[in-house]
Amino acid sequence: QVQLVEAGGGMVQAGGSLSLSCTASGQILSTYGVAWFRQASGKWREFVAGVTRDAAGRDYGDFVKGRFTISRDDAKNTVYLQMNSLEPEDTAVYYCAAAESGTYYRSSRPYKNWGQGTQVTVSS
Repeated sequence: QVQLVEAGGGMVQAGGSLSLSCTASGQILSTYGVAWFRQASGKWREFVAGVTRDAAGRDYGDFVKGRFTISRDDAKNTVYLQMNSLEPEDTAVYYCAAAESGTYYRSSRPYKNWGQGTQVTVSS
């Protein structure tokens, strides 16, 4: 089973940027599809972005509107989420999840491997 650790969260002003990372141990992440989810206080966990194991397929939540980019560096066993033009509504705990199937899912249910999350706070 793969262990995932997120990093890069923090506090930023509206319009700013953050880069999150999701680093795997225990397994080679290159064979997994990986997704980012977020959960704001009192809300459901929602899909942010996903990437297939070969990086040929990428997808984003409707609210992203070109502001975020998901990428992967298999040599570093890491997937990234670059977030630009952040808005207060982006405030949430951000989680990465990995799927052995090699693809990503917009639903959180299929994922067995999750990181502990990293807090992102955007002030107005």
